[in-house]
Amino acid sequence: MPVSGALHYFRVLPEQWPQRLAMLRAMGLDAVETYLAWNMHEPTPGTFVLGGRADVGRFLDLAADAGLDAIVRPGPYICAEWDNGGLPSWLLADRSARLRCSDPGFLGHVARYFDAVLPAIAERQRTRGGNVVTLQVENEYGSYGTDRRYLEWLCDALRERGIDVPLATSDGASDYQLTGGTIPGVPAAVNFGDDPEKAFATLARYRPDDPPRCMEFWNGWFDHWGERHHTRPAADAAAVLERILATGASVNLYMAHGGTNFGTTAGANLGGAESVGGYQPTVTSYDYDAPIDERGAPTAKFHAFREVLARHRTEAVPEPEPLPPVLPAGTVRLDDTLRLLDVPPASVTGSAVPRTFEELGLHHGLVLYRSAIPGPRDSHPLHLDGLADRAHVFVDGALTAVLERSAETSVPVAVKGESASLEILVESMGRVNYGPGLGDRKGLVGGVRHDQQFLHGWTASTHPLDDISELPWGTADTAGRGPTYHRGVLTVAEPRDGYLALPGWTKGYVWVNGFCLGRYWDRGPQRTLYLPWPLLRPGANELVVLELDGVTEPVVEIRTEPEL
Repeated sequence: MPVSGALHYFRVLPEQWPQRLAMLRAMGLDAVETYLAWNMHEPTPGTFVLGGRADVGRFLDLAADAGLDAIVRPGPYICAEWDNGGLPSWLLADRSARLRCSDPGFLGHVARYFDAVLPAIAERQRTRGGNVVTLQVENEYGSYGTDRRYLEWLCDALRERGIDVPLATSDGASDYQLTGGTIPGVPAAVNFGDDPEKAFATLARYRPDDPPRCMEFWNGWFDHWGERHHTRPAADAAAVLERILATGASVNLYMAHGGTNFGTTAGANLGGAESVGGYQPTVTSYDYDAPIDERGAPTAKFHAFREVLARHRTEAVPEPEPLPPVLPAGTVRLDDTLRLLDVPPASVTGSAVPRTFEELGLHHGLVLYRSAIPGPRDSHPLHLDGLADRAHVFVDGALTAVLERSAETSVPVAVKGESASLEILVESMGRVNYGPGLGDRKGLVGGVRHDQQFLHGWTASTHPLDDISELPWGTADTAGRGPTYHRGVLTVAEPRDGYLALPGWTKGYVWVNGFCLGRYWDRGPQRTLYLPWPLLRPGANELVVLELDGVTEPVVEIRTEPEL
């Protein structure tokens, strides 16, 4: 009964991979499971990143060094609460694009991606003396579609590129999922959080020749901005794990260690019992209430699982190594300021109607759309159709409203003279990663109307957030308007993990030495951002915050405990 655990290389810094993998082994696991994130490996068409944080070959080698086999889930779609389910945003630049099906255009992109990433997997298969024992075909396809030709094409594509270890599928334990997502001749697994006996009985009903296998045992859960923080009692999760093992099934813990949605990588959902208006962006932390927390420390759930797993093992496992202490508590003032709208944009494009982020070649960030409303005319509602996801609306230079997707996306505007200048600064949040909302474009997706009249004649200025090294500090007039960058110095004696809190700040992004930790938002539930030690150096470290809505006092706190 092999037991594995999910740990995504792309949610952990490479310097920390050995410690996290050692913790999996110390919990009693036999293998690590990881997705591959296509959008990390191919950020622009035909340009591949296979080193650094994307060096999955090195990750697998370190897993082997830790005594762990590996289960690899290359997608192309992975869900994972990851932006666009791992599909690159540039696929959406074509508004006619078809995803996750046998459309020739989509398959051509997938083939190129497989050509780039699969050699590192193929050479590390068990059949070639490595530790990769299984590859998954797509991911929970039965929750999305019924294109059997697509799934069979993926199987053939994997085999043609040298994959000869067993393949598998995984889906929810329901009739439509198991009839839509499985493939004849390829073993199926089910995903669930409780009631394993029922799930395996359903699997047996549809796949009587397949052994019981759980690819995702959801022992925790993820969080959305503006909703509650999810936790699951360790005893409850451990009891279900015991029941899974008692059936003789193999199981993969999802997650064993969650990690962090650094930068703009967090995804989003649509709908759900807790949602307000439908759109639910995922928070920066992917702690997941997993047995190994975001920093890599064991939790009560770790020890409960370790005790269960010990009863099903014949050999002892190593003790978990203690982590060093965290940074001491303190504060940092960020007195240098720079207005976002004083930073030269990466590009300026004109068009008749607003172009989406994807059409502008922008993965995530902010776009300033400019147009004009002819006048004079009385007050009419200004509609931002298909707003994705949040907008500051300026009329004749004055902030008129801050609008959000799935909330109110219109504001009354009157024009007293011959025209009024209109500026709309749009921020993107996570792209939907699951369900029929996949393919979530960003920007003013449906255009802008004043009452029923569409406004035309737009320019779009892009402000990406992936590189802030060239910001013109000290060169701009900071008495202007709109979002503002703030900069200060964090001084440390030696690099250690820490947690950044931003009380009094509203919404924005944080960078440490040029690396984007992720988003913050005062609506919670997440109140601290995890700061990994590899980002720091002894002495002075640059800390930059982009605040979108305004801050009362530009001070960031260093805390010794997370608040999720």
